[in-house]
Amino acid sequence: MTTTRTGKATAPLVHRLAAFAAEARDRGLSARLRTEACERILDCLGNSLLARDESAPQAVLAVARDWGGTGPARVIGSAQALAAPSAALVNGTLAHAMDFDDSHMLSVLHPSASVIPAALAVAEATGASGPRLLDAVTVGTEVCIRLGIAGYDPVLGNSLFFERGQHATSICGTLGAAAAAAMLLGADEDTIAAALGIAASTGAGLLEANRTGGTVKRMHCGWAAQAGVAAAQLAQAGITGPPTVLEGRFGFFQAWCGDRARPEAVLAGLGERWETSEIIVKPYPCNHFTHPGIDAALRLRAEGVRGADVIHGELRVPTAMHRTIGEPASAKAAPATGYAAAFSGPFTVATALLGGGGLGVWFDDFTDAAAHNPARRALADVIRCVPDPGLDHLFPTRLPAVLQVRTRDGREHEIRVETSKGGPDVPLTAEEKERKFRLSAGTALSPQRVDAVLRAVRALPDGGSPEHVLTLCVPEPAME
Repeated sequence: MTTTRTGKATAPLVHRLAAFAAEARDRGLSARLRTEACERILDCLGNSLLARDESAPQAVLAVARDWGGTGPARVIGSAQALAAPSAALVNGTLAHAMDFDDSHMLSVLHPSASVIPAALAVAEATGASGPRLLDAVTVGTEVCIRLGIAGYDPVLGNSLFFERGQHATSICGTLGAAAAAAMLLGADEDTIAAALGIAASTGAGLLEANRTGGTVKRMHCGWAAQAGVAAAQLAQAGITGPPTVLEGRFGFFQAWCGDRARPEAVLAGLGERWETSEIIVKPYPCNHFTHPGIDAALRLRAEGVRGADVIHGELRVPTAMHRTIGEPASAKAAPATGYAAAFSGPFTVATALLGGGGLGVWFDDFTDAAAHNPARRALADVIRCVPDPGLDHLFPTRLPAVLQVRTRDGREHEIRVETSKGGPDVPLTAEEKERKFRLSAGTALSPQRVDAVLRAVRALPDGGSPEHVLTLCVPEPAME
């Protein structure tokens, strides 16, 4: 059991988390955990470079520039340097913009896209070493995940955040970002606790954009990263938070999740069992709930089923997943934008059946033009996405789906996926992760520069420089 430095195991949750963060920073984490953090940083950088020219991060960058001033923290993929909170805002938007960021199943959130941008910004601003960055990233994502797990209801079989339409990724990510930033700023235990307390008042995010559109969700992780950095800086300046900010009557869990939250889950096995080791790298650049349907569609293609021959299909998924990728049915069958298409069960299945790019489907399958492709829309229109309570017991530790299609020759085909590619029992290989990074980063960098970034990130555990990594992420002038 984690205790504070005063030895009080009964201290409020926020102080227990602060003690955990301070101890991890002072003692350092294992080589295994640092290597895992390297993999997540590499994935985050690749996703960010992939999103470099997207309209949402470009709009956020323009606003950050209009705020004025320069600073010590670089924007990923750009020579632009901003104040650390502003850089975190832009980089968090980049990290989440393509919905390609990593996931943690039980917490039902994306842990890295808020924490890593915040940590990178503060690491560069403070000249932190590679190992200090990796330890901050690991602790920040652990805090984020454990807050999400505490909001998971085993009886309901889903996240209470999610059930209420709240984006746990940005809500919990704000506190994870604050923990990482405070560690890198050299804050003591009380100041880390204050940073978490401040961050709890600033985290937010609604999921309605998943249902009916809007680009604001793309910047949720950016806002969380910025708020986390700002919370750490404000704590350093003397602002404090309530000691019972998490478990109190008007605290974090009561406000977001109500009486069904499980605050005790935050501390269960803390420092002994690392939830960060359960983070999953996504193979497809779309909402994670669409992945088992894509897997099933790709298997049908491998068996010789042609998308053009499909006249009817049914995609069955757990009830909680259906709310995101199946409702409202009319919008999912005919997504208005490429971003909306990435949250559509019928459209992603149609894309995979007709033949996508990359690792099965790729970012060019989710442009606005692709969303309006007549063949994809016609096939998506005959694929029904329905909730299947019989699959609910597998969610969220696994993402399952059953895909049934009927072809013009009258034959019926069915594929059952118990867990999506990249998930439990079928993790991506090291080669697949590197290929994903190369495909993503290669949209902005030359092959030689991609190689250099790979080497620089992998050197972080041995004292490599975060600043050097971000310098290498700037495209050569010839590619601008």
